[in-house]
Amino acid sequence: MKRLAFARIAQESNALSPVPTELADFATTHLHLGADVLAMASHPPEVAGMFRRAELAGFVSATRARASDVEPVPLLSAWAAPGGPLSPACFNALEQRLLEGLERAGRIDGMYLCLHGAMGAQGIRDPEGRLVRAVRERLRGAPLVVSHDLHANLTRARVEAADAIVAYQTNPHRDLAATGAKAGRILIGTVLGELHPEMAWRTLPMMLGGGTTVDFLSPMRPVFRRLRAAERHGALAASVLMVHPWNDDPALGWSTIAVTNGDRAGAERLADELAEMCWERRHHKPPTPLSPPEAIERARRARVRRRLGCVMMSDASDVVAAGAPGDSTHLVGALIEQAPDLRSYAAVRDPIAITELWSRPVGESVTTTIGGRLDPARSAPLRVTGTIVTKRERHGFGRCIVLAVANARIVITEGPALVIRPSFYTELELPIWRADIVVVKSLFLARLFFLAYSRLSLLVRTHGATDFDAGFALTLDGPIHPRDEVADWRDRDRLRRDVRR
Repeated sequence: MKRLAFARIAQESNALSPVPTELADFATTHLHLGADVLAMASHPPEVAGMFRRAELAGFVSATRARASDVEPVPLLSAWAAPGGPLSPACFNALEQRLLEGLERAGRIDGMYLCLHGAMGAQGIRDPEGRLVRAVRERLRGAPLVVSHDLHANLTRARVEAADAIVAYQTNPHRDLAATGAKAGRILIGTVLGELHPEMAWRTLPMMLGGGTTVDFLSPMRPVFRRLRAAERHGALAASVLMVHPWNDDPALGWSTIAVTNGDRAGAERLADELAEMCWERRHHKPPTPLSPPEAIERARRARVRRRLGCVMMSDASDVVAAGAPGDSTHLVGALIEQAPDLRSYAAVRDPIAITELWSRPVGESVTTTIGGRLDPARSAPLRVTGTIVTKRERHGFGRCIVLAVANARIVITEGPALVIRPSFYTELELPIWRADIVVVKSLFLARLFFLAYSRLSLLVRTHGATDFDAGFALTLDGPIHPRDEVADWRDRDRLRRDVRR
């Protein structure tokens, strides 16, 4: 019986956010140790409020399919909402718990490590590379398989330390459990001597491209179809990593990975082919967001669509799902002032306002200041007068207050204002059907979750940590598309991978 350890440390970090991620952000959302990890992965939901079945559930299902050959050994599962880079104390604590768990586990014949791939930590370049190397050293030659979100920023350290790296093949993400199961099958086959993974990768000096980057839409659809075709025809895994463009690793950029069974040349060819396909799509720009007045006018004109559902506005400059602080007041203020005829729902993170208002009773009229305190360089506090409608403490969000300000319903949160699912509002007695405009803090996933309600989806730009071009201010290791003119990707790729000519 082969003993396979498995663990997860996952968070997507935005280097432009001034709000560090602390261990408490994991502890109040999702932090499990030992046997609790196996129980959580075996019985949904895997991550309460976010994922019913994710990578660890997929991995455990793969081990159960080979129950006579392998035994899953749970170590750690830590997940936090996207945010600023981890503080040194937070990263060190998670790293210590992971490595201590691995030491306590005794004999381990292989390991699966689930990482986001775009996690940052203050003062540490490539913290996930550090985790992969540390695990590799303690495995004493046993195989190691790693999984990533497809917005990961792949690094040489991770490729050199892992036997195989696999990533999601969907955006919006719908294959988390399938990715964990794939990683499990590769690890099981390698440990049992049935597979011999060979991995190749390419890295592109490319920050943005691919249009909407949705897997089933042009221009990325042919690329994702090629990934799946490659796996149907023998590749163990094929992945395109479209990078989190607010990651401060100097070697930022899209990447491709190919894993084959003993065929190094085939892996190199596939990784190269995928890189060319991605590079050909670099000039397809992201959608152009609207200004708040433009978006409000579009919503106002969409009378029939509002009767049949709602207009969903993505606050593209303050996307909490991409690590923004979530305290921007630009769009909230515009809705209050410019859309008094439309019922709107929006959210602002403000722990100070929560503390000030928590003792006030429901139904009381209050004048207070909300937002603009976590990231004051990008947004100013907003003075409002409204009525407290609801107060509730919620898992992952902390204490929440709904404030009725004119025709707007503003949800003030103590924790991350991670507005992705309709339940963010409905659990606070705000029915989606009664809203004309619903503001979300997500670029991709919310489109799936609000499919039953949204009749028009609009991107809105103000000024914040997730502006598409905000990452242009980062210090990188050379020119990068589209910030700079880049004629070819191969020279930088060779330097980053340390390929000798």
